Amino acid sequence: MMPWLRGRVLKVLRSARGFCGPHGQPPPLLDPQDIVATWEAISLGRQPVPEYFNFAHDVLDMWSQLEKAGHRPPIPAFWWVNGAGAEVKWNFEQLGQQSRRAANVLRDTCSLQPGDRMMLVLPRLPEWWLVSVACIRTGAVMIPGVSQLMEKDLKYRLQASRAKSIITSDSLAPRVDAISADCPSLQTKLLVSDSSRPGWMNFRELLREASTEHNCVRTKSQDPLAIYFTSGTTGAPKMVEHSQASYGLGFVASGRQWVDLAKSDIFWNTSDTGWVKAAWTLFSAWPNGSCIFVHELPRVDAKVILNTLSSFPITTLCCVPTIFRLLVQEDLTRYQFQSLKHCLTGGEALNPDVREKWKSQVGLELHEGYGQSETVVICANSKGMKIKSGSMGKASPPYDVQIVDDEGNILPPGEEGNVAVRVRPARPFCFFSCYLDNPEKTEASERGDFYITGDRAHKDKDGYFWFMGRNDDVINSSSYRIGPVEVESALAEHPAVLEAAVVSSPDPIRGEVVKAFIVLSPTYSSQDPEKLTRELQEHVKRVTAPYKYPRKVTFVSELPKTVSGKIQRSKLRSQEWGRR
Repeated sequence: MMPWLRGRVLKVLRSARGFCGPHGQPPPLLDPQDIVATWEAISLGRQPVPEYFNFAHDVLDMWSQLEKAGHRPPIPAFWWVNGAGAEVKWNFEQLGQQSRRAANVLRDTCSLQPGDRMMLVLPRLPEWWLVSVACIRTGAVMIPGVSQLMEKDLKYRLQASRAKSIITSDSLAPRVDAISADCPSLQTKLLVSDSSRPGWMNFRELLREASTEHNCVRTKSQDPLAIYFTSGTTGAPKMVEHSQASYGLGFVASGRQWVDLAKSDIFWNTSDTGWVKAAWTLFSAWPNGSCIFVHELPRVDAKVILNTLSSFPITTLCCVPTIFRLLVQEDLTRYQFQSLKHCLTGGEALNPDVREKWKSQVGLELHEGYGQSETVVICANSKGMKIKSGSMGKASPPYDVQIVDDEGNILPPGEEGNVAVRVRPARPFCFFSCYLDNPEKTEASERGDFYITGDRAHKDKDGYFWFMGRNDDVINSSSYRIGPVEVESALAEHPAVLEAAVVSSPDPIRGEVVKAFIVLSPTYSSQDPEKLTRELQEHVKRVTAPYKYPRKVTFVSELPKTVSGKIQRSKLRSQEWGRR
């Protein structure tokens, strides 16, 4: 960077307004390579985080300017298809116009003020990305949720978050209506649909009528950006809060080094919009000027994914290991991926045989990464580094990642312990703010100078981390985190269930699945086990999100317990995994 330009960038960063220019004015026009390098330096912890930052204004509107000035190739910034011929393409200027319309809907129609919370429960529709950006423009806090949420899940999330607005689709609107009377904070309901519904405002109609003029709210870097509900070992899902900077700037470096993105790349991440990986894509692709590609993908279909890779100029692919396990079962030599050059995976452990099959048939390496809802990327196999099959890579800057014992003491190479991130003396900026309304949980997540992830691993002498498993009962099935209590509570509502314990069980495709050990009520003990298993599985699907249902069920006469009467899930889990 030329000295005069470096000084200009640093002046912007260190000013009272951070990146943001005068209210309502576009940010200063800079060379794209230089400004992305500056964002990356902040992401790596080499430069201070600005006091003020807003991703929509400082990143997206910056690219819009650069696009108009000819500093970005004429490719879309967002590209959506549904597999049936429908297609949406927006460059950064069009994305800016549409998101400003959406921001006016949130501000004027929904009366959302900075800090107000909004639930986004949508499938892979363009409106999810629009409303996400609109929330950032207005300062509203977005709360994504998966489209499989049932009434009980929606009610808990709306009550716990005190969300003032929700946007969803036709399929979920009846579930919201069924519980909205019990959610007094909920004031407005937006429907993404081509039809109307009583009590709901049609978002698409409002969007068409809204103005494209909107002044972005001036947000501080530490102002809240998003809340994610994450499952735990005990109790209901916890609320993880992230700031404008922790996500807005925290993924720039991993977007460059792990995802290997440049402004000519087209990045497809197959993740559901309700999971953090959808946000990881948004906040890693757009700062680097890359295009986000989305296929509606109503259900996972290996052939659809492979045909899409063959038909579109996708350069970068990210799927959970479960999907790659499905893909390598196909004859990959029948497909030609002429544009594909980089592949990523994360969310669960990657089997080395899947990596080898993909590499031998496609000719591309699978670069595994590891992180949590509470963090950005913690470890990764970055582009260009030597990959040790089965390892989740090295620590990803700016994190100092160590293996520690239960007291927070660093363990030597080769010794198994807790995966931990150093938070003292300085807490990394790209870190969750807290578990909202749960200071006990926030405090319990730290030991000594470290945040404890809840995962166990060991680190070798070369600095590579090797995942060993969870140190609690959370089940990670196809990257879906499932708390056992959630499933046990759903099962307990069925009259056949006297007691239930839920643990993970090995599965060749999903890595692990939910298994329920059930003690039956006496009146049900003589019923046909297969029929009762199906009945209980359908019951769980109705009561809570269907992805949580037990794919395996065993009826037992009693459950292992401690002397104080607590169910020992660890014994059941060891029994399951010992059989493998």
